[in-house]
Amino acid sequence: MERRVVVTGIGVISPLGKKDQLWENLLKGVSGVGRVTRFDASDYPVQIAAEVKDFDPAEYLEPKEIRRMDLFCQYAVAAAVQSLSDARLKITGANAPRIGVLIGSGIGGVSTIEKQAQVLREKGVGKVSPFLVPMLIPDMASGQTAIITGAKGPNSCTVTACASGTHSIGDAYRIIARGNADAMLAGGAEAGVTPLSMAGFIAARALSARNDEPERASRPFDQQRDGFVMGEGACVLVLEELGNAQARSADIYCEIIGYGVSGDAYHITSPAPEHEGAQRAIKEALADARITVNDVGYINAHGTGTRYNDYYETLAIKKVFGERAYQIPVSSTKSLTGHLLGASGALEAGICALALKHQTIPGTYNYEYPDPDCDLDYVPNQARKVDLEVAINNSFGFGGHNAVLAMRRWGSSNE
Repeated sequence: MERRVVVTGIGVISPLGKKDQLWENLLKGVSGVGRVTRFDASDYPVQIAAEVKDFDPAEYLEPKEIRRMDLFCQYAVAAAVQSLSDARLKITGANAPRIGVLIGSGIGGVSTIEKQAQVLREKGVGKVSPFLVPMLIPDMASGQTAIITGAKGPNSCTVTACASGTHSIGDAYRIIARGNADAMLAGGAEAGVTPLSMAGFIAARALSARNDEPERASRPFDQQRDGFVMGEGACVLVLEELGNAQARSADIYCEIIGYGVSGDAYHITSPAPEHEGAQRAIKEALADARITVNDVGYINAHGTGTRYNDYYETLAIKKVFGERAYQIPVSSTKSLTGHLLGASGALEAGICALALKHQTIPGTYNYEYPDPDCDLDYVPNQARKVDLEVAINNSFGFGGHNAVLAMRRWGSSNE
C-alpha cells in the first residue's frame, strides 16, 4: 500500500516576495511586473519582466558560496532553507539519508553562460572560471541544496521546460509514496531575466510587448493577450510521509493525492490540437487520486497569456470535465507573478496549497475583454472565498511535457 504524502513547508523567492507576502499580494491583486532592471533593455522590443526584488543571498549563504553559484541556484537554496524553517524540520545525521532533494529548472545557469562566453571572447580560454560548469548545469540547484542543508536522500533534477517544477514535486511525491524517502525538498528555480534568454523568447514571439503598461501585460485568457511576461524565482515544498509528519506534530498545509504526466509527441513549442496530451495528464492525475471530475473545486491553470496555450488549455479542461468545467473556478496566478518558466509549476503548487489552507482562490487579473473561445470561470480580477476540498495544478512545457498535480485540503475528514 502506498504511503500518504503531505506538504508541511513552503519556501518562496518570487516577484511578489516570500511566502506570506506572496499570498497577501495575490489576494490584493498586486503585480510583480515592471521595467527590466537586470540589464539595459532599452533596445529590446520587450522591456518588461517580473523580477525578484530585494533578494539578499547573504541571508542564506556564505560569500564564497555565493560567488560559486548562479542566481537560479541561490534562489533554490534560499527557498529550500525557508521551507525547512517553515516545516520546523531539522535534518540530522540520523534522518539525513531519508530526506532527499528534487529541484527542477528549465534553463539553469543561463546568466553564467552569457558572462563566461563574454570572458572567453574578450580575455581568452585561460580566464574562463573553473566553476563555469557547476554554475550552469540545472542539477546543481538540487546538489547545492543538499550540500547546504545536509539532505542525503534521493537527489535529482527534472528539466522539462515550464513543467519542471510540477514534475519535480510529482516525482518526489512518488519517491515518498513508494518508500524510498520519508521527506523531500521539491520544487523549481529559475533566473532567466538575462539579455540572451529574453532575446530568445522575443525571437520566438512568446512575450508580451506592453512596455507602457507592465502591470497589465500578463493577461491570461483575456481576448487582448499578446504573450507571457518573463518571471524568475524559486519555490520549494517540504513533502513528507504522513506518519513522519504526525509523529513530530508538524503543521500540514494539504495532502498530495494524485499526479498525472504525458507527452504530446507533436511540436517543439506548440501544444497538440485540443491539448490532447494535457487531457490525458489531467485524467491520469484524477485516476491516481481516485477522484472524479465532480470532486475538483479549483484549477490553477498553466495560463501563460499566449494565444494558443490559453485556448487549448480551455479546450482540454472542457474535454475532461464536460459541463462541470463551467462550474469550476479556473485562475492563472501568472497574471501577477509573471511566468517563472521552470519554477512556475512549483510556485503554483505552493499557491494551491495555500488556497486549500486558507479556503481562498486567487483571481486572474487583467481579465477585461472576454474571449469567446475562452469562456470558463476565470475568477476575474479578485480573490474568492470558497469551500475548497480538492485543487489541481496544470503545467505544460516546450517539447510537449505535461504534468498535473491533485491536492486535497487537510482537515477533519482526512486526518
